[in-house]
This record gives sequence, structure tokens and C-alpha cells, in this order.
Amino acid sequence: MSDPFSRRVFLSRSGQVTAAAAGAMATPGLASGPPPDGKRIRIAQLGVGHAHAAGKMHAYRQSDEFEVVGACEPDAALREKARLSPVYKDLRWLSRKELLELPGLQAVAVETRVRDSLEHARACVDAGLHIHLDKPAGSSLPRFKKILRTASGKGKVVQMGYMYRYNPGIVFLREALAEGWLGEIFEVHAVMSKVVGAGGRKGLAEYPGGIMFELGCHIIDLVIGVLGAPQKVAAFSRHASPLDDGLVDNMLAVLEYPEALATVKSSAQEVEGFARRHLVVCGSEGTLQVQPLDSPSVRLALSKPRGDFKRGYQEVRFPRYVRYVDDAADFARIIRGEKKSDFSIEHDEAVQRVVLEACKLPTDR
Repeated sequence: MSDPFSRRVFLSRSGQVTAAAAGAMATPGLASGPPPDGKRIRIAQLGVGHAHAAGKMHAYRQSDEFEVVGACEPDAALREKARLSPVYKDLRWLSRKELLELPGLQAVAVETRVRDSLEHARACVDAGLHIHLDKPAGSSLPRFKKILRTASGKGKVVQMGYMYRYNPGIVFLREALAEGWLGEIFEVHAVMSKVVGAGGRKGLAEYPGGIMFELGCHIIDLVIGVLGAPQKVAAFSRHASPLDDGLVDNMLAVLEYPEALATVKSSAQEVEGFARRHLVVCGSEGTLQVQPLDSPSVRLALSKPRGDFKRGYQEVRFPRYVRYVDDAADFARIIRGEKKSDFSIEHDEAVQRVVLEACKLPTDR
């Protein structure tokens, strides 16, 4: 069993380290340490209605790179609930106008309910701020594209909150692809499912995109990262639960490319679904499977030896992965001008288009 974190296998082009090098490199999932100039980035959170809001706030408050200077939640009930959470303890609560006018504010994490996210993201971008926008990017592709273009024109970044981008198994995959280890890619499979309880289903049913909109968007981001934008998307949707709640809970999308096919599957009914969440990439020279995604382990098959890896199948181990830590660290590096984002505007636009198409939603309004 290979352990890429104890050998000089890879250094990520994203600036995140995926292997030990000269015994002095950081490990994904660990904080990157205080900024070299000692000045932390002033960030605020707009909204607490997103499922990832508390986790993101925890990551920013634990980071040496950021100073959380305030929060805003327009919904009174959500705001009061958040006040009682230790994650938000002693934070200053502000109106959106007050938040956007905070002296020295550099970035905002937009963590509202998805239906409200583009409105608030646009306000932040218009104010000249970097934003972290949690997934998916609303339901209007034209509005999202305008936000991306406006931010770029102001020299600001929109970091999307797809939670597997900095997963060490996925970073390992990106490096294997960059090195050409897998050859020409012809097949990709991705699954992201779980059991959603009756209460959660009710909230998700408010969105016509169903479980693909909520969960499948994460793995669509991964597929686009491997193959780029598809020529065509075929979407299939079912309501499989005996609950008559209107949630489209069993969904499949097939992405068509000139020489490749990709499938994306998401369900709200799979027992122990976390354990079977996976991404499989098949190429002419090898296959790489990341499963489970949330606590990544990789099975790698190669047609011939590559680097420190042998021909045939082998397992690649990773240290314990903590969500959001590396997202925050990379966001800080981008804001400081130490690097460019590894995810282009074109990538984010393609992801959002495919998400909407996979949900059978319009892309022109």
C-alpha cells in the first residue's frame, strides 16, 4: 500500500502540498500557519442558512490567515438560532449594508439559502470584495455569469464552495492526470448519495432541481475538472420515495463527449451512502478510483510503473482530511496575490450550466 505523504511523489500545482518533500512540506487538512506579514485577512459571513455555513465559519475562525469581523443574517429566526451556536459566539451581527461598509473588509463568505445567494453575492462583488460563494450558484446562469465577470473585472475572485476540490484524493487525481499517468480518458463515473430524512426532504423539495441540485453539483464539479464541458447532457429523474413530498430524489445525468462518457448519480435514499460516494476515472493507461470521497482512499491501476507506483492495482493512503481548511488556506493565498485560482471562470460557468441541465432546469434565465 503506497503512502504519497511519506514519499516524494507529488507537489500540487495549486500550491497545496500532496506529498512530503524534503521533510518540510505541509499536509492537506492542516492549517497553513500565520501570514508572513502578520496581517490577517478581514472576512465576514453573509448568511447562515446554507448547510455548510457553520463549518465554513469554524474554518475561518480557526485559521491564522483570517480575522472574522462580523456576520449578517437577514432572517430573524435563523439569526437567533445561530447566536446560540458556539461557532458564532461573540460575533458582531450587522445588517448587510453595515457589513459591506466595515473598514478594511476584504472578503465575504456568502452562506445564505441558495435561493438568495446570487442577490447577496452580487452586492458583495459590486462593493469590490472577494467572495466565497457556497454551492450551487443559484438557479440563474446569466446572473451567475455576470457576477463572475464583474468580479474578474475588479480583480476579485469568486471561490466556489464545492467541497471536494481540495480533497487530497482529488488533488492526487489532478496530479496523475497532469502527469499523463492515466492516458486518454474515456470514462468517468461519480456517485454522491445519502439518506435524507423527512424534514430535510421538505426543505430540498422547495427547489425543482431535486437531489442533483443539492448533492450532485459537487461531483459535477469534479467531472468537469477531468473532462471539461460536455457536448450534451442527458438527464433522468425519478421520485422513488413513498413519501409524497415532491422531492425528485433519484437522479442520473449522462455527459457526452467526443471520445468519452461520464455518469453522475445522486439519490436521497441510499443507506450508508457516504461510504459509496466515489469518483472513478478510466483512461487508456490506467484507472483511478476515489472512494469514499469524504474520507478519501484511492485505488490506482496502471499499465506500467509510474514514479513510485507499480504496474497493476494498488491502494494509496491519505491522512485524515478535514473539510474546508484547505479551501480557506487557498482563498487566503489568492487574496494575497500569491497565486491565481486553479478554477477558471470558464470552469465555474460550465459547472453551473451542467448542474442546471442535469436538473432539467433552464439555462437562459
